[in-house]
Amino acid sequence: MESLQYKGKLRAYLLAPIYIIIIFAGVDVALYVVSPLAGAIFLGFLVLYTAMVAILYRRFRNRLTEEIVNFATRYGTVQKKLLDQFQVPYALLDGKGKFIWLNQEFQRVIQKDKYFNKSVTSVFPEITPEIVMNSEDVKQIIRLEFAGRKYRVELRRLNMDPDMIQKNELLTVESAINTMNALLLFDETELYQVRQLNWNQQMVPAVVYIDNYEETIEGIEVVKRSLLVATIDQKVNQYFQQYGGIVQKTEKDKYLIIFQQKYLPELEESKFEILEEIRGIHLGNDNDVTLSIGVGFGGSDYQEVMEYARAAINIALGRGGSQAVVKNAQTVSYYGIHGKGVEKNTRVKARVKAQALREMMSTKDTIFVMGHQITDIDAFGAALGICVAARHMGKEAHIVLNTITTSLKPMVDMVLSQEDCPDKFIYTSEDAVYNLNDRTLVVVVDTNRANYTECPELLTRSNNIVVFDHHRQGDGLIQNPVLSYIEPYASSACEMIAEILQYFAERIEIRPFEADCIYAGMLIDTNNFVAKTGVRTFEAAAYLRRNGADMTRVRKMLREDMQTYKARAEVVRDAEVYRNAFAISICDPSELKSPTIVAAQAANELLDIVGIKASFVLTEYDKKIYISARSIDEIDVQRIMERLGGGGHLNLAGAQVEGVTLEETKDWIKKTLDTLLEEGEIEL
Repeated sequence: MESLQYKGKLRAYLLAPIYIIIIFAGVDVALYVVSPLAGAIFLGFLVLYTAMVAILYRRFRNRLTEEIVNFATRYGTVQKKLLDQFQVPYALLDGKGKFIWLNQEFQRVIQKDKYFNKSVTSVFPEITPEIVMNSEDVKQIIRLEFAGRKYRVELRRLNMDPDMIQKNELLTVESAINTMNALLLFDETELYQVRQLNWNQQMVPAVVYIDNYEETIEGIEVVKRSLLVATIDQKVNQYFQQYGGIVQKTEKDKYLIIFQQKYLPELEESKFEILEEIRGIHLGNDNDVTLSIGVGFGGSDYQEVMEYARAAINIALGRGGSQAVVKNAQTVSYYGIHGKGVEKNTRVKARVKAQALREMMSTKDTIFVMGHQITDIDAFGAALGICVAARHMGKEAHIVLNTITTSLKPMVDMVLSQEDCPDKFIYTSEDAVYNLNDRTLVVVVDTNRANYTECPELLTRSNNIVVFDHHRQGDGLIQNPVLSYIEPYASSACEMIAEILQYFAERIEIRPFEADCIYAGMLIDTNNFVAKTGVRTFEAAAYLRRNGADMTRVRKMLREDMQTYKARAEVVRDAEVYRNAFAISICDPSELKSPTIVAAQAANELLDIVGIKASFVLTEYDKKIYISARSIDEIDVQRIMERLGGGGHLNLAGAQVEGVTLEETKDWIKKTLDTLLEEGEIEL
């Protein structure tokens, strides 16, 4: 006991009387100078105080030391006992991940005794030696499942004093290293169960529309109409009631359904079978009855999930109907899409959009019109149609165009050669951004994706945006347009603009060369009126013919040079037939001014080969790989292209990819086809 040395605050407390004696001695010297008598008296008291301190130190030092040692011993024993009986499973690992010590709760969890000293990986495969050795002072969080329970594991490195390790009775000589790892297990099974229960019981709203209610009802006998409507109601009610849903019919062709979120995975796994069940109803109706379903989930409150549902139904309708769209804040999933978009014979929507466009133009000074990157004939024709409407309103209009392809050049030259054509009728992206102001209306045609437009910066700088497009909606939509008219059933953007012009004004002047350009856009996108045409397509073509469109001039304008023709023939000749149904080919962009146009034309021609159900032509242009996908009626190429980040229509789609080679993209297409075939999304 005599050799025990005190440290820290305890030493300071014990030496305090000595410090006081020194201070008093200094005071006594000063006092003696002032008054020798007072100094002598104070010295007497100082001697007495010093004697008392010395006696007390000598008498109680051993007892104090003994009490301190006893306290430390009891404290260490209690601390060890508390740690061993700690209700949280706790273990110590050496630097390589072997167990050194386990408390009782940890032994109970892993069903091992306190002498178990194997690697932690033998118990928890998720905790590898690399994880243990790479652990830092900050704790690592690992979540795992063990014996049917879910645990959160906290792993923290402990740096130990070598002398302390050597004296610690818990550690063996083999495990006496400078680092250890503390491992704690927190059982979160009940927490997961409560979270899952809460997730399951969340309210999920679904909005269901009958796509072609009016067209179907008008086409059957009056006596059968009630029976058809009742059958549709019954099918919808029975389908959602089996998932515990509440069905409320809000309008003659609209339903609101509420069900618990736990049933959503089942609905998605079945791919919303109600879509196919409804199509099978035939009670005198010539057309198939189709539904569009919008489902919203994952919102912070009921209002937010309902907004997701409304957005989902808008996307479903914008993609042509006959499908279900499930949306939350991060993701959008699509189901169905096994048929083409439902064409609506009514033109009420076109008339309403035309009047809305007229009102917007009347409040602006200038109109900027742009299509997608590498503008094609359909986009240019539609843009020219918007300029016709702007001219009728007396507004200045400009087409934003960065690249003039060889196929587009005859059209552009013809427009620019007109005597009354403005000097700066064609704007580059830089010109458009420079001249943009609050009095400018930006009109986007033939695309609804912001990053596909000729100048995405215009969309971020302007709050006055109008969108006209005939492609199905997907990711990356143009945000917050003041007017959006997206009709996937339309054959082309030019068809939509031709309809808009009919209702824009009673006597709007369309010059013959302008009618030729719009007509050419329809001709190209329908492959000479063979693909994706409907009654309204031919009506729009007839309207343009009445305004001076001439087939001979259009044909001459669309002629191509010999080099382009040979390149397209080369693509068809070198095509690889995959799975006896898919034609995949690569278009060599060298010596071609417009390889993307050639690729699209070659994809169309490949469909003329017997047995080919879908074609894919790849070409590299401007450091991107462009994919043109086409089909006739059996394969939904839009779904395939969406897997590659693109989109489009059921029979006409495309995608743009970066950072990969042509061969890698070709393999990617093959793997995507294999995946979709395995999932049953497409069938041969």
